[in-house]
Amino acid sequence: MFTITPCAAGCGKTALSGVNTCALHSADPRREAERITKAIIRSKTIKDLSAGYLHYENTDFSNRSFFGCNFYGSSFSRCLFTNALIRMSFFDFSVFMDCDFSGCDIQFVSFAGARILNCTFENSELVHVNYCGTEIRDSTFNKSNLYNSRFINADIAVSDFIDCNVKKTFFIKSRREGVSFKASNTAEAVFDMGE
Repeated sequence: MFTITPCAAGCGKTALSGVNTCALHSADPRREAERITKAIIRSKTIKDLSAGYLHYENTDFSNRSFFGCNFYGSSFSRCLFTNALIRMSFFDFSVFMDCDFSGCDIQFVSFAGARILNCTFENSELVHVNYCGTEIRDSTFNKSNLYNSRFINADIAVSDFIDCNVKKTFFIKSRREGVSFKASNTAEAVFDMGE
């Protein structure tokens, strides 16, 4: 798991890997994002990376394996994560716009409080994933395994969960508008506390 090194500025946030400050106190956050992106692209396996509060745009993270990484509060625009393997990592309160997670294997990962806009998670393993309090708009999860994932208090609109495994998937107190669960096993999902 990534090392929790406090930011030298004393703000209480975690310092970025390789430096002593968080992105918010970096002299050049754009340069830090470029440095971290280059390190990711050079490697097939990324472990224990602390890279929160940075902006990533038009970046191809496909076919990479991420273990124990921290991307808390980051933003991702038009990024590819196709066929990535992601374990025990944190994307809490991040923003994803026009990103592709097709064919991913994502387990024990948190997207709590994130905003997911016009993204695809099709044909993916999304097991034990935390989407609690997440805003999801215009996105697709079709043909994915969402076993034992959490969408508690999520706000989901105009999104598809077609032909998905939603066994033991919790949608308690979620708001759903224009959402399709066609051909999914919704009888095995949990939509309210009484189930």
